[in-house]
Amino acid sequence: MKMIKIALSALLLIATTSCQPETKNTNTTQVVTQEAVKEVIADPVDLQNYETAYFASGCFWCVEAIFESVKGVAEVYSGYSGGPEKNPTYEQVAYGRTRHAEAVEVYYDPEVISFTQLVQVFFGSHDPTSLNRQGPDRGAQYRSIAFYKNEEEKKIITDYIELLESKEVYGRPIVTQVKEFETFYKAEPYHQDYEKRNPNNSYIRNVSIPRLNRFKENFKSYLKEEAH
Repeated sequence: MKMIKIALSALLLIATTSCQPETKNTNTTQVVTQEAVKEVIADPVDLQNYETAYFASGCFWCVEAIFESVKGVAEVYSGYSGGPEKNPTYEQVAYGRTRHAEAVEVYYDPEVISFTQLVQVFFGSHDPTSLNRQGPDRGAQYRSIAFYKNEEEKKIITDYIELLESKEVYGRPIVTQVKEFETFYKAEPYHQDYEKRNPNNSYIRNVSIPRLNRFKENFKSYLKEEAH
C-alpha cells in the first residue's frame, strides 16, 4: 500500500509539472489568464534598435525567464519556430501536431552582450544531450535548437559545440539542432512573462524556477543587477 501511495504521488507530481495544457480545451484558461496580461506594461524601448536571436530548449516559459535575466537583453518573447506550418497555436504545438518547437525571440544589445555569449547562455541553461526532452517535457516540440541568421552565427554555434564536445563537458554527444532561422510565430499573449505572472503555478514552482536558479548560480557575471 505504501508503494502504491508513493507511485501515485510521483504520477501526480508529473501531471502537475508539465508545460503542456492540462486539457485539450484551453479556452477557459486562456480567458482567465489573458486578464492578467492587461497588467503587463507595453514595451518600454524601441526594439527596432536591437539585434535578435532565436533558441529552443524546452518549455518556453523557462527559457524566456532565463534570457530575460541576462544583461543586455531588452525583451524576450515566447513563441514557435522550426517547422513549416503557418500560424501555429499553443494547443497544436504542445500536442505535437506541428513540426515547430517552443522557442524564444531574444532582443539584445550587441554592445552589452554578444551573440557568442547568448549561445553560451543557451547551452549552459539546459541539457543539449537530451533528445526531444527537457525535464518532464517530452516530444519534438521541446527539442534543442540553436537558430542562425547568417554564416557567422552558424560558425559561432558549431565552433562552440565542437569546443564543448572536445572538452567532454556533458559526457554525452550534443544533439542540438543547428538550424537556419526562417520564421518566428509569437505565442498567445497569456504565455508572455508567464513565470513572472504565475509564480504559484506548480510547473513554475517545481521546474521553471529551479531551472532559472541553477542558471543564475552558474552565470552570475551575465546577470542583470535586479536578477542577482
